[in-house]
Amino acid sequence: MQGLWKKPGLALAGAALAVLAQTSLAWAQAEPPKPAQIVVNDSGGDMANAMRKAFYSEFEKRYGIKVVNTSPVDMGKLRAMVGSGNVEWTVTEIGGQDAIRAEQSGLLEPLDLKIINLNEFPQHLRDRKFVFPKGVYSTVMGYRSDVFKEGNRPKTMADFWDVQKFPGPRTMQNSPTDNLEFALIADGVPKDKLYPLDVDRAFKKLDQIKKHVAVWWTTGAQSAQILIDKEAVIGTAWNGRYYGAIKNGAPILIEWNHGAIKESAFGIPKGAKDVYWGQKFLALAAEAKPQGMYADIIGYPGLNLEASKYTSPAMVPYLPTAAENLPGQFWTNLAWWNENGKAMEERWQRWMLQK
Repeated sequence: MQGLWKKPGLALAGAALAVLAQTSLAWAQAEPPKPAQIVVNDSGGDMANAMRKAFYSEFEKRYGIKVVNTSPVDMGKLRAMVGSGNVEWTVTEIGGQDAIRAEQSGLLEPLDLKIINLNEFPQHLRDRKFVFPKGVYSTVMGYRSDVFKEGNRPKTMADFWDVQKFPGPRTMQNSPTDNLEFALIADGVPKDKLYPLDVDRAFKKLDQIKKHVAVWWTTGAQSAQILIDKEAVIGTAWNGRYYGAIKNGAPILIEWNHGAIKESAFGIPKGAKDVYWGQKFLALAAEAKPQGMYADIIGYPGLNLEASKYTSPAMVPYLPTAAENLPGQFWTNLAWWNENGKAMEERWQRWMLQK
């Protein structure tokens, strides 16, 4: 020790080396070894292709970790995986009220906001604890422009129900979600007075349109294809599904008025392998540039408020968050659906069996 006191330069150098060693060790401990791959469960179809171009490829390039994607989104499978302790997904997309349900049921790992930067997101989303705000989408009306010519095109849900003025087969999702709201709006309920839903009134209104619905779709890809194949001439679907068809030349127009806008989300399943790298994936998904690229491809905007800088002006009219599109839509009340969704699904199934 005397020698070190006599040579303070050596002592300081040794101390600095010790600090560096400890810092390097801390860094090594903070970043676990890279796995060969992570698994992201998504909605499949056009959305998966867009995710690949905007997020998956960039993650692989940046970290040298392969992204394997699976589908479909399945709340039951998520619950089963977490319950059994055999979690296959690193990250999973999770929709609507299922996200609330998953959080309340303890099915998700907490978000690490030291890794994931939500500072450029709307204020009310910046302190999310378990559910990552992936983006927004809207269930909207779409119709064939070669059937409904300019000057006589549906503009409201009341028009959707008006089979005399706007004749032809319809298509809607085989689900109470959105359809109960659409029925109430068609029956005259203002979009800002929807909740709590008057369920009896909604089903009574749905009785009027039921026989005119040629196809009750069950997958996003099917929803747009029905109009492309002219099995129906007017329908409701997720905006990105119609956009994909329009981009490929289908004679479809979107009516944003009375669209049902809602948040889409990601979560890391509780007990997932490679949670750290799941957090890193979500951090990338929060960035403005890949979000802007994603919106350009699929028509679903992210929630990073800077993302529009990276979205082409030609794409903006197809986004639910565009200034001219947003005011006519309504935000789905996910809390109401979380509380009432199971009962509504059971009633819907009974209703579907009625002639």
